[in-house]
Amino acid sequence: MGSAGTLLRMGALALMWGSSFLWIKLGLDTLSPVQLVLVRVLLGAMVLAGLCQLRRLRLPRQRRVWRHLVVAALFGNALPFLAFAYGEQTTDSGVAGVLNSTTPLWALLIAVLIGQQRSMNPLRLLGLLLGFGGTLLIFAPWQAGDLMTWGALACLGAAASYAISFSYIGRHLAGRGLSPMVLAASQMITACGLTVFALPAGGTASVQLEVGPLLAVVVLGVFSTGFAFVLNYRLIADEGVVVASTVGYLLPVVSVLLGTVFLGESLNPRVIAGMIVVLAGVALTRRPDRPATTTALPRNPPPESRPRPRQMR
Repeated sequence: MGSAGTLLRMGALALMWGSSFLWIKLGLDTLSPVQLVLVRVLLGAMVLAGLCQLRRLRLPRQRRVWRHLVVAALFGNALPFLAFAYGEQTTDSGVAGVLNSTTPLWALLIAVLIGQQRSMNPLRLLGLLLGFGGTLLIFAPWQAGDLMTWGALACLGAAASYAISFSYIGRHLAGRGLSPMVLAASQMITACGLTVFALPAGGTASVQLEVGPLLAVVVLGVFSTGFAFVLNYRLIADEGVVVASTVGYLLPVVSVLLGTVFLGESLNPRVIAGMIVVLAGVALTRRPDRPATTTALPRNPPPESRPRPRQMR
């Protein structure tokens, strides 16, 4: 993890994913949420499908795989992308990035509910409670007219949708002998088809062509949606899942900084404190369980340590 190349890839990945909330906010100046998401998934699918073509990787042919891909694309792309696009109409991009960081908390909760996580050590339970406590601190429902809006709730729902997708992919698609690149491209192509069904809900509105917002959507689709996965795949292959997962801790920081610098968003101390609490909770939930320690007995103990046979009375 200490190599310069690894640190550069981690920084680039955090910038690509963390900046996606900024690009969404800018793109909404020109496109409706449905239009933005459709362009995003189309560009992402083109990048991933093109890379599969260059590597001579074929898309799956089994109908069963495509049925599972429909569910994965629905909860992993179409729904959360739309939820963030609609949510950021009334929610700051930095807050959206912070709420996105609750995905691991939802993933752990779902794993417990469906039986994938049979037991939970006290630290993970504390992390789960701490993370959702931080989320409650961000929303502050006791303060009327604050962040408890439908937009913020949509962003929180998007994070939960990602978690549902991760759980479903782990059960039905991962470890089936298919390349992660092929699965990602197939899932993004499926997301394009699903997003088309949402066009009647604002997708046919007139578009005002402005260079800045359109460039933001292109960057969102090509880099934050397409090449970001390729970089993540490379990072996992070179350094492992644990190192790659640490990028998630940088995303809310990146989104908050970019929103503050480029959009003039102001975050009050309560939101910053909530972000820190959420990240602390996520860190605790990702702590691995300690393996059970057993004391190995020597095969040939010295004579004085060998148990003596009991005398018959």
